[in-house]
Amino acid sequence: MLILSCPSKLQLLEGILRKSLPQTLSVHGAVMHINRGNPAEHEVLVDSWPKFKAVLTRPRREVATDDSDFFTNMYAAFYHDHDVYRTILQDTDAVNWAQSFRIHGHQDGIYEASRDAAATKQVQISPSSFFTYLHPDPNKMRMHQLDPSLRLSTLNSSHVDLLDETWAYGGSKHSRGYLATLVRSFPSRCILDSNGRLISWSLCDPFGALAHGYTLPEYRGRGYLSIINQALVKYLHASGFPIYGNVAVDNVRMQNLNEHWGQQRLAALCHIIIHTPKSSAVS
Repeated sequence: MLILSCPSKLQLLEGILRKSLPQTLSVHGAVMHINRGNPAEHEVLVDSWPKFKAVLTRPRREVATDDSDFFTNMYAAFYHDHDVYRTILQDTDAVNWAQSFRIHGHQDGIYEASRDAAATKQVQISPSSFFTYLHPDPNKMRMHQLDPSLRLSTLNSSHVDLLDETWAYGGSKHSRGYLATLVRSFPSRCILDSNGRLISWSLCDPFGALAHGYTLPEYRGRGYLSIINQALVKYLHASGFPIYGNVAVDNVRMQNLNEHWGQQRLAALCHIIIHTPKSSAVS
C-alpha cells in the first residue's frame, strides 16, 4: 500500500474519483476534505499509483489512539477490483484490526470483504445499510424564508450536549467527542430562537455528507431544516462538494424531506460496517 501525501497527487485523485461518482461518494468526500485543510486528519492509501485498483481513507495513526472509539476510527473505501480490496483488508496493515473501527462505502463488496476478513481476524461486525440521496442540481433547490424573530447561525461547542442527547447513536464519551470534532472543524448551520436557544441544525461529516439533521419536536413542521440545508448546501456546493446524505432505511420522515428538497435516491445503498475485536466485545 502507498500513502498519498503529495498535494498534486491528492488533487489528481480527487478528480479521478469524481468521474466515478456516485460509487465513490464517501472516499471522494474524504479526499475533498483532506485537500481543503484536512480537518479530520485523515490520510489516503492506494494499492498502486497512478493506476490504482482500490482506495482507502483512514485516520492518521496519531489520531486513532483510542482502540474502542469507532466514531474516530473511520475509514472509507472504493475499489475497481474487489480481490485487490479484499487483499488490502486481510493481508496488509492498512487497517488496524486491534481497534474498533467503521468502514463506509457505496459498493456491496465493501460489506462482503469485511465479512470475510472478520472471520479470519477474530472480529465481530455490525453492518448497517442506508439510503443515499443525491441532489442532481443544487442550484434549483427551493428557497425558503426565515421568520425575522429567528436567527440563522453556525453550531458551537455549547451545542454539543444537545446534539449528543438527540442523536440516535449518542450517549457515550466517544459519540460526544465525535460530535465536538464535527462542530469544531466542519461546516454547519443552525437556527436559534429569539433567546438564542438552539432549535434546529445540520452538519457536514468527514465524508462530505449532510448529516445529523434535526429539529426539536415542538418546532417541527415549519420548514426549519429546509432553511438550514438551503444555507449549508449553498456553501458546500460553492466549495465543489456533491450534495448528498445517507438516511436510515426506517427513517421515513427524513426520506420524505429529502425528496421534498429535490434529492434523488440512489439505487446503491451506503454500507457502514462497525468492526469490533471479539475480545473487546466480550469485555
